[in-house]
Amino acid sequence: MPEITTPNKNVRDDEIDLLDLFRRMGRTLNRWGNALGRGFLISVVFLLKRWLPLGLSIAAGIGASYLLKTTSASSYTSDMVLRNNLARMDNIKLRDISGTTSELISKIEKLHFICSENNFVGLADALSMRTESVKNISDINAFWIIDQSKDGIPDYVDYKSNHRASDTTNIRMQDRLDIRVKINTPQDLNLVRDGIVKFIESDSLYQQRNRVRLRQNHELLSRYDYDILQLDSLQKVKYFEETRNVKPASGGQIVFMQEQKTQLVYGDILSLYSRKQELEGERDLYKNIVTIISDFSLPTRRENGAFYYGKYLIPIFFFLTLFILILLANHNRLEEIYKKY
Repeated sequence: MPEITTPNKNVRDDEIDLLDLFRRMGRTLNRWGNALGRGFLISVVFLLKRWLPLGLSIAAGIGASYLLKTTSASSYTSDMVLRNNLARMDNIKLRDISGTTSELISKIEKLHFICSENNFVGLADALSMRTESVKNISDINAFWIIDQSKDGIPDYVDYKSNHRASDTTNIRMQDRLDIRVKINTPQDLNLVRDGIVKFIESDSLYQQRNRVRLRQNHELLSRYDYDILQLDSLQKVKYFEETRNVKPASGGQIVFMQEQKTQLVYGDILSLYSRKQELEGERDLYKNIVTIISDFSLPTRRENGAFYYGKYLIPIFFFLTLFILILLANHNRLEEIYKKY
């Protein structure tokens, strides 16, 4: 007679296999936990037994950091924010139709390339400075300023250039840019500022664009003055007509025969005045190609101090010493492996 397999027996076998699987997983995790705990204890004991050479390695890293600080030239960093007056903003999409801010950043990148090549003659010519003065300049670079949540307020500078173009929440501010300068003598920052502004405003194409902008501004202001004058005259005529249509009635009361429209004209005049004031502010405050919003500030602490070198040298000294100690502790075992293979 063939053996008959019942459903209950299959279920029982599956349960046994599943329990066995969990037991094996538990034993494996237990072995891993024991191995990790044992490895941790061995590491702690190893470090405690060799605290002296490891402590000396940290002290050597600190000493080397201070040595480099005292022997190397001081380096300072400062930032300046410029407003691009040539930008033509699309207030709906918050982008620069002219694309001049991107051009300005690319133009400053030329100074960065000159600095990286140590071309002091070319840098002095670009900034209209003496060659002796530009030798103190380590780098000049330009960065986008990021506006979070599209509220028109600058939030941070994209120094790492990792802003994604697909990010629609945090956008690049299209009418301004940040310029960072690394210099050995911060007292020359005023000369560098004047040189950068002159380098930008000496561009003939930017000069032509700025002349066109100012001329269009002047023409629009003249048109606003004319329209305001015409609306003011129309307002006087309408007021005269409305007053004439007011007829006295019996008992000293006044009866209006026509609805007054003077206030509607007044709203148009006020709107034109607001636009005119914006253009006047643009003309008087931002008449140059760029305007300095935030000037270079005098740094109070050098960038390449002891901490600057220590964050690199101390870990290098420590792990190099640790590696040597591990080799010495396992010298015999490594020698046997070397002889075997």
